[in-house]
Amino acid sequence: MLQPYACDPQQSRGRRFAQSAAPTRDEFQRDRDRIVHSTAFRRLVYKTQVFLNHEGDLFRTRLTHSLEVAQLGRSIARELGLNEDLVEAIALAHDLGHTPFGHAGQDALNDCLRASHPPHAGFEHNLQSLRVVDSLEERYPAYDGLNLSFETREGILKHCSRRHARQLLLREPDGVGLRFVNGTQPSLEAQLCNLADEIAYNAHDIDDGVRSGLLTLDQLDGVGLYASCRDEALAEFAHLGGRRLLFDSLRRMLARQVHDLIDATRAALDATAPESLQAVRALPPLVRFSEEMRAQGGQLKAFLHQNLYRHPQVVETTDRARLVVADLYAVYSGDAATLPTSVACQAKPHRAIADYIAGMTDRFALHEHQRLTGQTLFP
Repeated sequence: MLQPYACDPQQSRGRRFAQSAAPTRDEFQRDRDRIVHSTAFRRLVYKTQVFLNHEGDLFRTRLTHSLEVAQLGRSIARELGLNEDLVEAIALAHDLGHTPFGHAGQDALNDCLRASHPPHAGFEHNLQSLRVVDSLEERYPAYDGLNLSFETREGILKHCSRRHARQLLLREPDGVGLRFVNGTQPSLEAQLCNLADEIAYNAHDIDDGVRSGLLTLDQLDGVGLYASCRDEALAEFAHLGGRRLLFDSLRRMLARQVHDLIDATRAALDATAPESLQAVRALPPLVRFSEEMRAQGGQLKAFLHQNLYRHPQVVETTDRARLVVADLYAVYSGDAATLPTSVACQAKPHRAIADYIAGMTDRFALHEHQRLTGQTLFP
């Protein structure tokens, strides 16, 4: 039962290459299935969130994170009368462009491209995710990419600079880059995925941080959102401790954020009363947290940045990861014979090398680095 401001697959703006309708699936279900069967999606199982793949089997990967975002997104979409299948498709595809080693790999590849000769426009994982589904997947005889619907592609492109947006518009006038130039908003389904992503990684980074030993339960006392959920858990189950207390606290924290987002978004929708998707695009972002929850979320993110992402052990690991990516880029750029023929023959060698490295899993990048340099940076 879709609301009038939700994305209706029967009213989709279509695909870059026209195709007849599928007999058993709508357009957004078809997108989701194409994403799940893509090569880039399978690689996410060996791509890092915070902790590198070799550091433990139970830490989140890009794949498990994407599944968590999809679960949260579908649950919220159902309550708001939005299109669950579109939300799921966007959530499953939103990290397809991530490099190995998480943001460390992205930063290193961005630096390499900007320092190349001639200099390139850099690397950004949201734009790369769009590039994956538009160009880099090779599954169909008639076109490159997955040929996804406009609505899914719009949601995948979460951020984009005006410079990159204008470049997209040269290739696709009135396409997914337009909203970054004219200041309009994406669909509510796309807005929802942005916040479901935030809810998911804040919770699971606490879990992984405690599991790794880099965060302690005592440290979390100062994080208001977590501490109040922990106190609530203890009020109901006074005997709880250790990991059971952590898990129940995180479960309550997820639920509190989800319910707050639903209530705040409903209030925004009631206040603005959009009657169509086009009306949504002309309004400010409508999928939102309450002011109180947004402040609590900000405190949580600041805590994670200070105590986990900038932890000396994480920084030391990510510094070595950056070196792996930078070394691979330097070797490949200096000697085309080290590249697969399909990469070496590309018309834009620097971008082709970036695409090749970005598509690597953590362990393949480490294997390639050791093979090409003789160094073992991660014993």
